[in-house]
Parts: sequence; structure tokens; C-alpha cells
Amino acid sequence: MITEIPYGGWQHALQLANDEIELVVTLDVGPRIIRFGFIGGANVMKEYPEQLGGAGESEWMIRGGHRLWHAPEAKPRTYSLDNVPVCFEKLGDYGVQLTQKPEDDNGIQKEIDITMAADANLVTLTHRLTNISPWAIELAPWALTVTDAGGMLIVPLPARRPHTEVLTPAFPLVLWPYTDMTDSRLNFGSRYFTLAQDKAKGPTKFGMALELGWAAALVHGMLFVKYFDFDPNALYPDSGCNFETFTNEEMLEVESLGPLTVLEPGDTVEHDETWRIFNNVPPVTGEDDIDRRIRPLIEG
Repeated sequence: MITEIPYGGWQHALQLANDEIELVVTLDVGPRIIRFGFIGGANVMKEYPEQLGGAGESEWMIRGGHRLWHAPEAKPRTYSLDNVPVCFEKLGDYGVQLTQKPEDDNGIQKEIDITMAADANLVTLTHRLTNISPWAIELAPWALTVTDAGGMLIVPLPARRPHTEVLTPAFPLVLWPYTDMTDSRLNFGSRYFTLAQDKAKGPTKFGMALELGWAAALVHGMLFVKYFDFDPNALYPDSGCNFETFTNEEMLEVESLGPLTVLEPGDTVEHDETWRIFNNVPPVTGEDDIDRRIRPLIEG
């Protein structure tokens, strides 16, 4: 169920598969999950064809897929090169641990453990950052999944309650300097926040504290769901975000973040995600559609 294969011009990649779904991770660069979908079907994730098969570049390459960063975002720290081979170790019949060459410029070592369920369309991931420097470092683990063009993000909003019951804020909504609240891709409903990818529109970004712990992208008739934790007592980066999304002309990102952590030398912080994927999911046109077609899949 774990097979070494060539992929996208790279000679070394790993395919994890069960009877229905497959996931491909690169070994010549990374750690990077470059494909996730149903066997023989479309890729939920964006791929940049001109960057596939490359290695050793002088600048960071997005390539597509899923990656591990550390927040808050800053150049050049966040954009440390990940274009050399990674080590891997099998974790049973359906799992693998990927270990990146240490980021000597940042003093950080990255690892991702990936395990696919044998009999369900489910994947669990543990993202791990270790401080290999002689000084303490403050950071937050940041797991970014780049989904393909044409998709739509679906995020649940906190339940509405009467003004007479609750006087405190429900959750922070964080904007970036290039965020436009009149953007036609964006919809804030009473129960959901949605953001559509549009090939004719440029970058926008949002962040929030997502207490319900899931976000989904509907792309190519597949529903990709990401589950992650929220700790109400923790301090999160970017003004309190455990979830962020970014979209531009080419893709849409589904991003989860762990709490800000001061890592002493030798210490490690972990951030977990669980993924599920569903096929043949029709488009949705409003909140009632989401309630009827999407929410039962996510909470089932």
C-alpha cells in the first residue's frame, strides 16, 4: 500500500493508497504532499506544471500540494528552501514519516507523519517542528494545503444567539492589507463563510479563530475536509488565527495553525490534522445547500 514511484518529473515519490484513495508525497524535494484524490481521478491539490520535477533552485518554489511552514509569515525566514531530498521511514502498512534537511538558517527541523486509513477515505497528519538551534524560538506550526483552481471554500460560522444572551464577541476575523470586503468571491452568510476561487481575480486573504475545527474545499466534484483543534486558552498568531485562507488567479489555500509556542533548544511542537474526502458532491449555491449536502458528510 506504500509504493515508490516517479511522479511529475521527479524520480522518487511515494504513493500511499487504499482501495479508493491515493496520496503522493515527493522525496526529491519537500516534505510535500503533491497529490490527494480518488484513484484514477482528479487531484484535489493544485500543481504548478512548470515547477514539477525541479530541485536545487535558488528561490523557494510553491509547486502546489500540502506543505509545513512556521508562522508568523516573514521573509526570508518563512521561505526557507525545501528543494533537496527528504528522508522517509515507513510507519506500518499505510503510514510514512517524512524528515526534511534541517533549516540551518532558521534552526528548525521539519517532519510530517502521514497515515492513511486502510478502509476509509481518511488521512491523519502530525506536523512537527523541532528547535535545533542553541537559542529559544517563538513560532506556530502552520499547515497549508493548496487546492486546485475552480474550487470553493466552506467554513462554519459560530451559532447565532440573541443579543440579550451574549454580549462578548464570537470570534476574530482578520484581514490583510490587500483584502477587499466587496470582493464578489466572498460571501458571509448567517451560518457559513464561503470563498470561491476565480481565475480572473487576484490575491485575497482572511484569517479567523475557527472554534468548530473544520474547513472544507469543494473542487472537481470532490469535497476535501480538514479537521483541526482550537484551544480557547491559547495564543494564536496573526491576531488570534487558527485558520487562514488565501486565493489568487491560480489556486485556493486551506490553512490551519497551531498556537504560538516558545521552543527551547531541543524542544518539539506538534500540530495535527485529519483529512477526509468525498466524491461526486454537487455544487452548492447557498447555505441551505450546504446544510443539506455538505454538513451531513462532514459531521457524519
